[in-house]
Amino acid sequence: MTLKAAVITASTKGARGERPDESGPVMAEVLRSNGIEVMSMDLVPDDVERIVASMRKAIRNGADLVLTTGGTGLSPNDVTPEATRRVIDREIPGIAEALRARSLEKTPHGMLSRGVVGAAGKTLVVNLPGSPRAVRESLEVLLPVLPHAVEMLAGESGETGHARGRTA
Repeated sequence: MTLKAAVITASTKGARGERPDESGPVMAEVLRSNGIEVMSMDLVPDDVERIVASMRKAIRNGADLVLTTGGTGLSPNDVTPEATRRVIDREIPGIAEALRARSLEKTPHGMLSRGVVGAAGKTLVVNLPGSPRAVRESLEVLLPVLPHAVEMLAGESGETGHARGRTA
């Protein structure tokens, strides 16, 4: 099974064309190099309604995985976690904790990330930090569990991914 992912970058300056989106393309590159189909990429401003709409569109279009980058910090305009909570049915805190733990290995600022991970029906939604370096480091943690997580969300036993030890 080839996983299908949607990549969403939350950046007001990026959406206005004032700053290039570096993290979204890095995320897409890493996903593709690990055999994951990137079905869409979206660049939206730091606005709850716009982020929610982008996530819901990706889910409607059949994404197994919706990955966001940006908007997870402490700035007043960092609203990606709030948008994510409006879309997901239930949180999966272990993944978010593992991502923060990895970030903490690199910088004490990792504890300031408010990223959320959860399930929206059969789709896994994951908030990643906004820097290309942090995206790469986070994906190193996330990629090994993706096949099993998506199988479980789809209602499958997860035995296939577990037994084969697939990484993506």
